[in-house]
Amino acid sequence: MEYLFKTQRLGFRPWRETDLESLAALNADPVAMEYFPVTLTRDETAAMIARFSAHFEEHGYCFFPVDLLETGECIGFIGLSNPRFESYFTPCVEIGWRLSRSVWGKGLATEGALGCLEYAFSSLDIPRIYSFTSVYNHRSQRVMIKAGMEKVGEFDHPSIPEGHWLQRHVLYCLEGKK
Repeated sequence: MEYLFKTQRLGFRPWRETDLESLAALNADPVAMEYFPVTLTRDETAAMIARFSAHFEEHGYCFFPVDLLETGECIGFIGLSNPRFESYFTPCVEIGWRLSRSVWGKGLATEGALGCLEYAFSSLDIPRIYSFTSVYNHRSQRVMIKAGMEKVGEFDHPSIPEGHWLQRHVLYCLEGKK
């Protein structure tokens, strides 16, 4: 397997058609999707992979599929994207992750986030990375903090309906080394 970059336990690569089944299962898991307004269908997941692939073609980065190097299993995604909504901090590059519950609690999201941040700053020359999540998603906020990011504010996510319990988000940021 040829990877764009690796961490100790993870490999990051472009998307393949064979990733659909594992990502569709992850996107259909109501626990893994707890801090998203809805779970996603197989067709919605296929459209997501197509968007991620197109983003990679245009920008040279995306939410990358992540393989567990020990087994070769695709366990979700960790990577970089340009948010499609307007807010006071956009346009920007964000880092995000979604991993299968079977690998939660092993430090893989933090390891992958640190690997992506290093790749973004050293290989892509991206000067600043943002991350955001629901104010209630404390697990993801812990990953942001462990990755060295600092909370810089809160905002109402414009893609989530007014009054929805997930609308309020925290915003974290990390500046690259100058």
